Amino acid sequence: MFNYLRKRFTSHITERSRRRARLVSKDGRCNIEFGNVEQSRFVFLVDIWTTILDLRWRYKMTIFISAFLGSWFLFGLLWYVVAYIHKDLPEFNPSINHTPCVENINGLTSAFLFSLETQVTIGYGFRCVTEQCVTAIFLLIFQSILGVIINSFMCGAILAKISRSKNRAKTITFSKNAVISKRGGKLCLLIRVANLRKSLLIGSHIYGKLLKTTITPEGETIILDQVNIEFIVDAGNENLFFISPLTIYHIIDKNSPFFHTAAETILQQDFELVVFLDGTVEATSATCQVRTSYIPEEVLWGYRFAPIVSKTKEGKYRVDFQNFSKTVAVETPHCAFCLYNEKEAKAKEKKGYDNPGFVLSETSESSDTKM
Repeated sequence: MFNYLRKRFTSHITERSRRRARLVSKDGRCNIEFGNVEQSRFVFLVDIWTTILDLRWRYKMTIFISAFLGSWFLFGLLWYVVAYIHKDLPEFNPSINHTPCVENINGLTSAFLFSLETQVTIGYGFRCVTEQCVTAIFLLIFQSILGVIINSFMCGAILAKISRSKNRAKTITFSKNAVISKRGGKLCLLIRVANLRKSLLIGSHIYGKLLKTTITPEGETIILDQVNIEFIVDAGNENLFFISPLTIYHIIDKNSPFFHTAAETILQQDFELVVFLDGTVEATSATCQVRTSYIPEEVLWGYRFAPIVSKTKEGKYRVDFQNFSKTVAVETPHCAFCLYNEKEAKAKEKKGYDNPGFVLSETSESSDTKM
């Protein structure tokens, strides 16, 4: 009993570790990290726009708030220094005829409020720059220009983050599992994909990559070796009419890396099938990419997808997403190699073959017939 439980526990841990060892998660995120990068992290500041866009929202909002508060406080200090040097503060007891550089700045708080009003162009009218100080005029111009730059950059980054086509990719979904069954008399690997929006993806293209560890004839071990997987759609691979869920399939023929895979050995394989869908968003004309992956435990041999499209009495087409990832068991060949051997055997039965050792001999009838 103890050995049985230990075996089950070991197999469970092994299965969990295999499920975690995937390069691309089901929602398309890449599970990879970079170590011992020789270049400094400051190289990311060279492409500051992409760096800002790739930040998480919490970090982006922190930078957004810090940029504005920091610039307001910095220029508030500068306005306070200008007032202090020109002796406009009440602690210097200016005379009645004294003209300050900035009206009604009585301390650091009022200098901060004037900086805020200047940069965001509130203009309450209570505090204003006079013509007494050239320094104050140049400082006003510099803060106005810098404020426009900060507003443009930060607001543009927020808008670009919201309108990224990456968010559109979340409304494209793939089936939870891939299935292997016969389609059109051929053994195929099938995957279902659906567009959850009524707006189309223009110029959509679907393809796949098989990731596995291979050993070259020279003895080199290549981890994450990539093999192209061609997927076919009955409507054509280019310019898909992606208004309803589509079933894409890969024909397992002699050129397929799955040709020597059988129903009993597929779970023993170590591979990851990554599927990509590229397209252009109809509303924004921005390109987007959707991706997902399947490991051997998520490839079901001998199943097909349940139908999900029906027609109502009103003449409308209805898509039931409750059956989107539902599969149905069907009769399927044991392996692709067996299927093609069976087809070749049947084809040979229909053909005739010449026997070179066969000799036709003619016999002549005797004219004398005994009665």
